[in-house]
Amino acid sequence: MKKIEEVCERAQYALWNRFWDNEKEVFVNHYPVKEEESWIYWWHAHALDALLDGFVRTKETYYLERFEAEYEGAFRENGGTFLHNWYDDMEWMTLALIRAFDITGEKRYIEQAVYIWNDIKTAWNDSCGGGMAWKKDQLDYKNTPANAPAAIIAFRLYQRLHREEDREWGEKILKWNLDHLMDPDTCFIWDGMNRLGDGKVDYEWKFTYCQGVVIGAAMEYARITNNKEYLDLAGKVARRAVTELADADGIFPYEGPDDCGLFRGIYFRYVYELTQESSEYEDLKEIIKKNARVIAENGMNEDGLVGGDWRQKSEGTLDLAQHLSAVMTLEMAAKLGDS
Repeated sequence: MKKIEEVCERAQYALWNRFWDNEKEVFVNHYPVKEEESWIYWWHAHALDALLDGFVRTKETYYLERFEAEYEGAFRENGGTFLHNWYDDMEWMTLALIRAFDITGEKRYIEQAVYIWNDIKTAWNDSCGGGMAWKKDQLDYKNTPANAPAAIIAFRLYQRLHREEDREWGEKILKWNLDHLMDPDTCFIWDGMNRLGDGKVDYEWKFTYCQGVVIGAAMEYARITNNKEYLDLAGKVARRAVTELADADGIFPYEGPDDCGLFRGIYFRYVYELTQESSEYEDLKEIIKKNARVIAENGMNEDGLVGGDWRQKSEGTLDLAQHLSAVMTLEMAAKLGDS
């Protein structure tokens, strides 16, 4: 087994053995567990993705067994449904379920994805010139995390179900995102607009996952249209993120607590996919590997857990989000192999 694969297994072992609650049969938010744990739906979508990563790498069926347990647990904890107030939360879950269908061939996953997608589409409205709302009780706030993942969903469903309406949805959502939340000069992706009801863009909110999901949406559209301009755009967005957000050595720093802990892993998931589309992105492969090496050599503690700062071991209470981000980054690097 290659070294990076060993590190992946250690991180995945820690994910299951430190965050899984045998009584509730679902992942908890922290290790050690806090007395009161709130329900954070979207973290569970990425936990499902991480478990699928483990299965793809190893073909060990226990990963699918864990996936099924977490799938059922998340459904139950969310009130017997995958519908939710936050549109972006539902989008992350839908993307994980489409992957589950691709990997297992089980139709119930794609059927559940389509069911959620039908609810997600109610996010579109005319405020801010269109676009998908962030959540159902704030329909005039539009952001990249609610739009770019929705475009990815639409394009992926189109490629699997061949419904023209899905392609049309993807096109209009992606166009809105690029027109309203991308710097036309640098291709850096801004987070959102009209958060405070003033129509303003949050230029100061600079997050890796916003870059990642636009990379993903542009790639999916390039696959559908064979239009290299969109693949080139994905590359520009990916590289601008390195320039704008990474340290001088290419390592992406901690972006903040709570939800922010997940952002880098999402970025690297889509950057990995980009590196598989063309041989033009060897530099981005090295960025993935660099960050994974830092996690493996500096960021993983004795329990196999990784916190927010990948340059040093974290002790005390660790977030599920932080650890998931590291797991996903390591899994993407494992696909690239040791070098």
